[in-house]
Parts: sequence; structure tokens; C-alpha cells
Amino acid sequence: MEIFYATRNEGKIRSLQRHLHGSGITVIAAPLDIPEPRSDDVKEIAVAKVRYAHQHLQKPVVALDAGFYISSLNGFPRAFVNFALETVGLEGILKLVEDKSRDCEFRECLAYVDGIDSEPRCFMGRVPGSISSKQHGLMAPHLWSTLALIFVPEGCQKTLAQMSYDEYADVRSRATRKNPSVGKLFSEWIMTKTDITDTNRE
Repeated sequence: MEIFYATRNEGKIRSLQRHLHGSGITVIAAPLDIPEPRSDDVKEIAVAKVRYAHQHLQKPVVALDAGFYISSLNGFPRAFVNFALETVGLEGILKLVEDKSRDCEFRECLAYVDGIDSEPRCFMGRVPGSISSKQHGLMAPHLWSTLALIFVPEGCQKTLAQMSYDEYADVRSRATRKNPSVGKLFSEWIMTKTDITDTNRE
């Protein structure tokens, strides 16, 4: 079976393929130019993306959207992470949480459509943590956002960018056991479907 992934991000594709290892399912990049929905809700955005992608591909397809939520700022920047980083930047975010709660979390939604079910199937994930007092560490290929320089995962003392790859992988593994990733949730679900081998047949 083939599942298309509406993204240009090779890291996202590799991550989902790792979760599907041994399933007989192949993940294929679908670098579509998808109009960005006007919403701050990651689920609404993921659903809009996957519907657009399926309309154009007419094949089983997934789309993902993620956001960064800061408790003391009423959830800001939510799904507008790129906009926040391009405008206020990391230093601006650090200034906004001065003398406030630094609790935060990443949230993501992976949406799937295969043309069999009328509505997209959605899988939600979260990674809680806190914002450091200043930027720490260096960016590396496995880090998907400069927020890694200020994000300290729950139960840790370092930002993601301060960790070695092995430390990062260990933290992700422990976090996934407590709060399963969308890739894990999706792979477990899709591999239980008795008809997955039939969804690509003409």
C-alpha cells in the first residue's frame, strides 16, 4: 500500500515511515502547494490540508499541522509559529513570558483521508514542557524548529538544542510512551485495518 504525505519536509516523511516499518506501507512525498487555511487550530488546518490534497491526488493521503502553545499567553502563538518567529522572534517570546508562567506545549494533528470514510481521521499529539530563561544550545539537522533553543521538555533540565542526538532520541522515546506521537497513533491504527491492502486498487 502507498500513502501520500502532503509535505516537502523529508524529516516528516522519514519519521512516519519509521513508524510504519514492516507494515508493507510506503510513504510517498506529495509536495503540493496547499493554500494555508485561516485558522489558529491545528486540527482545522490539518483537516483542510488533507481534504485539499485528497481532492487533487485521489489517493490515500496524510497531512500534518503543528502549533506551539504558551499557557500564560492564552495559547499564543498557537498554529502561527512561523509568523511569531518571523516577527517577534525567540527573544520576543522570551520577553513576553518574563515574570509569567513558562509552561508550554507542542500540539500536532495528523489527518488521513482514503476516500472510503466520508470524514478525515485525525490523530492528536502533545509534548509538554517549559520555556527556558534564555536561548541554549545549537541547531542540528534533527531539530525541526528554532524553538528547540528555548524548549525544555517536561522532566528535563536542558533545551532540545542542548541535547546530543542520543539524549534527544531518549527524551522523544520517553515522551512518546507518556504522550504517544501522531505517527505512532496513526501507524497503530492503519495497521489494524483489514482492508488497507485494497485502498489503492483501481
